[in-house]
Amino acid sequence: MKSKIAIQGFEASFHEIVALNYFGKNIETVECATFSKLFEVMKNGEADFAVCAIENTLAGSILPNYAHLRNSKLHIIGEVYLRIEMNLMALPNQKMDSIFEVHSHPMALLQCQKYFEKFPLIQLIESKDTALSAREIQQNKIKNRAAIASKRAANLYNLEIIAADIHDNKRNFTRFLILAKTTDTKYQPKKINKSSISFRAHHTPGSLAKVLSSIGAHGINLTKIQSLPVVGEEWQYYMYADLEFEDVQSYHLMLKEIKSLTKELQILGEYRQGKKIE
Repeated sequence: MKSKIAIQGFEASFHEIVALNYFGKNIETVECATFSKLFEVMKNGEADFAVCAIENTLAGSILPNYAHLRNSKLHIIGEVYLRIEMNLMALPNQKMDSIFEVHSHPMALLQCQKYFEKFPLIQLIESKDTALSAREIQQNKIKNRAAIASKRAANLYNLEIIAADIHDNKRNFTRFLILAKTTDTKYQPKKINKSSISFRAHHTPGSLAKVLSSIGAHGINLTKIQSLPVVGEEWQYYMYADLEFEDVQSYHLMLKEIKSLTKELQILGEYRQGKKIE
C-alpha cells in the first residue's frame, strides 16, 4: 500500500521533489494549494505524512508554519535541505523581450529579486505554487507570460527555459520538515541528534537568558531561534528553537531543567540532522 504524502504545491513542485527523494517513488502525493490546507489534510487523516518547507537561505523563515506546527501537534521526524535552482520558463520560442508577466510562489519571487531588477517593465505576480504557474502556461497556451519553477516542471509541461539559475545566490537551499501524526513509524529514526522545541519564558528579567544558558551549559548547540507573538497577550512571545547534540542523555537533562524555567514547553520533534540534496 502506497504512503500518502501531503505536499504544498503540485506535480513537479520542490515539495514533490523532496517527497520522492525521502520516501521513494512508491508514494501517492496529496497536493495542497496552501500550507493551511496541508495541515488541514493531516488533521483530517487524508495523508500519512507531510513535507513542509520552513526556511530558505535567501528569503528566510516561513513564519506562519511555526504556528501551524505548534497548533497541529504533528511530529517532526526528519528534515531535508534541498538546493533550489530557479528557472524562468515559457512556451517555446518566447524571448525575454516578449515577456510581460512572471508568475510564481511568493518565496520564489523573493529569491530572484536581483535578477528582475534588470527588467523593470516585467510585472511579478504571486501565485499558489511554482509548478502550478508553469502548468497554467502550458494548459492555456499563454504567450507573453513566464513562470519561475524547477527544471522538472519545464520538462513535465513542455516549456522552454529562457534563463536558468536566476536565484540571487547560487548557494540557495530550502529546509523541508518531514511531519507525521505519530512517532510510531518506520521513518522515525532510532538514534537522534537534533530536536525542535517551542517554549514561553516567564515575563521576568533574565528568564530567557536562563533558558539559553541552560542549553549551552549542557553542551547543546542552539542552531536557530525564532520568536512569534502570543496572539491576545501583548509583548508575549513563543520561542522556537532548533537544537543539535551528540549526547542524548545531556539533551534530556537539559529538557528537564528548562521545563522548570519556562511557562510552557513543547517538543515539536526529535530526529536526525538532515542531508543536503545538491
